[in-house]
Amino acid sequence: MNSIEKIVRPNILALQAYSSAREEFTGSEGIFLDANENPFGELNRYPDPLQKALKQKLSVIKGVATQNIFTGNGSDEAIDLCFRIFCEPGKDKALTFTPTYGMYEVSAAINNTELIKVPLDNNFQVDINKVLLALEDENLKLVFICSPNNPTGNCLDAAEFIIQNFKGIVVVDEAYADFCSTTLVNKLEQYSNLIVLQTLSKAWGLAAARVGIAYASPFIISLFNKVKPPYNISKLNYTAAIYALENTDNYEEQKKLLLEERLKLSEALSQIPIVRKVYPSQANFLLVEVSDANSVYKNLIQQGIIIRNRNKEVKNCIRISIGTPQENKALLNALQNITA
Repeated sequence: MNSIEKIVRPNILALQAYSSAREEFTGSEGIFLDANENPFGELNRYPDPLQKALKQKLSVIKGVATQNIFTGNGSDEAIDLCFRIFCEPGKDKALTFTPTYGMYEVSAAINNTELIKVPLDNNFQVDINKVLLALEDENLKLVFICSPNNPTGNCLDAAEFIIQNFKGIVVVDEAYADFCSTTLVNKLEQYSNLIVLQTLSKAWGLAAARVGIAYASPFIISLFNKVKPPYNISKLNYTAAIYALENTDNYEEQKKLLLEERLKLSEALSQIPIVRKVYPSQANFLLVEVSDANSVYKNLIQQGIIIRNRNKEVKNCIRISIGTPQENKALLNALQNITA
């Protein structure tokens, strides 16, 4: 038994996965009378349960073998699967660093898993001294690291240190990795306990399609495929994802524009009287400290502009997604109209 198998819940190791009709017969020609489908229509057939064509596209773009790739219903499905595969409900624990993406806490609660929350330091980085003792807990199975982090926008420097010093699974959520220059996808062979999450929702513009990706060892990917529902991505979303990955020029153009707008918006926001601080960002959003986050949030809504109020997570901070040049200009004009 390898070290990762020891972390997996015994019932998951013993689980006999459901075998769907499209897994038992993978051909594309013939008279299909095997899956209780309606014989009429354009969307009457079940999709590929393992999304092989999509994984082949991702394999070429990312330089990762298809057996190291899981595709699911957004990254949220992969987050939930991590808890279901590795954490015994009511016994095991997970850890993350706050403030961060709220679904880690929600998924932990759904799966009856205690979530240890270690606050980031004043620079929104991991305080190694605070986390080392927690990593020794024999019931700690998962660590979630969001990098670039949501809502702070910065990459966390301690990810590899934690991977190297933790016997459990480290999940590095790289939802915003397209907007920065760092990724751990190329470290999969080096670290058997690493899972990297990415998504097509952000830079690829497919938030409505709900397509998330997990990169990990073939063994971990086999567990994901065993536990997931049979047809977890619809043909419509699957087709949209492949189309997007075949149009990388559009992706590059939009990403370039968003990065340019991020810089322009950051500089312009810093000149507005009610803005106290604009935090550096490596994502497609900015965390901005203002004089009164609650008041600014309400005022912007009255002007027809919706941002995210993060006052509860970071005092008097709002989070602003990078929009089109026209949308960003409208935001700046609206903020200029707000007095302290």
